[in-house]
Amino acid sequence: MNFQRGKQSDEPEINLVPMIDVLLVILIFLVVTTTYSKFAELEITLPQASDEEVDKNIDKPNNIDITVNALGDYTINMIPIKFSSIESLRDALQFAAKDRPDPFIIISADAKATHQSVITVMEAARLAGYNKITFTTETNNAD
Repeated sequence: MNFQRGKQSDEPEINLVPMIDVLLVILIFLVVTTTYSKFAELEITLPQASDEEVDKNIDKPNNIDITVNALGDYTINMIPIKFSSIESLRDALQFAAKDRPDPFIIISADAKATHQSVITVMEAARLAGYNKITFTTETNNAD
């Protein structure tokens, strides 16, 4: 029984406003609860070893040779040193440099030495004001 002749029923509509409100609340919740991590990266260019580069800086009086073994022990110019802090390693580097201005630091690290022990040498050199640092490499001659 249709008592409303001539009047057509309206099509049902979906109201989008409440759905948009719910999505905005979810978006705000996600933004607030998300943690942002900042990764500090050290950008380095690894050296390439070749036969021409071997012995390039040997016999220069301005070199300081630092050796790090697998146990984390250090030698400076073939003299074993013991230190308790980076500052004492810095002092040992400054003593090895004596009055030489801006020495060239050559780090020879064992393949099994920890990264931290090498970074400690680099930090001590930075604290001493020495910015010329290089690493020795081993070449594999497949002859």
